[in-house]
Amino acid sequence: MNCPNCGAPMQLKPELDSFRCGYCQSVYLPDRNDDGVRVLDEPANQNCPVCQTPLVQAAIAKIRIVYCTACHGMSVPMPALEALAEEWEGPAHAAIAPAAPDKRDLSRKIGCPRCHRPMDAHYYAGPGNVIIDSCEDCLLIWLDHGELQRIVHARRLQQA
Repeated sequence: MNCPNCGAPMQLKPELDSFRCGYCQSVYLPDRNDDGVRVLDEPANQNCPVCQTPLVQAAIAKIRIVYCTACHGMSVPMPALEALAEEWEGPAHAAIAPAAPDKRDLSRKIGCPRCHRPMDAHYYAGPGNVIIDSCEDCLLIWLDHGELQRIVHARRLQQA
């Protein structure tokens, strides 16, 4: 990505959701997409375990994730999931209808985007009635499109 002010290359700031120009020091913060994700368009050098699309760096609530621009799934570091669920506001249009998860998802086997070993499918231990996939070796959680919204929505209902 090039700086919109001077045209020099911009660098993704480590662990943040913005870019900085090495020449003029301008900071660029990408807009959020319809899912509330800031897609940073930097390759993650991993493929989506669901649709095999190359994953990109992204951020939600200033927490870095790896995101699929095709199926809108996301890889979240396990230690960050709780903070993400607490801090994320979600897209403004998100109307989440409570629904039971498809129990067939418990037998789904997808490969970890980082190590490619089969991820464990299980119910998320918090609210939301969601089945998630996790890799204990890489400390990653794969969330399919809409699962984070369901977790956040259920947390808010519990707090109300």
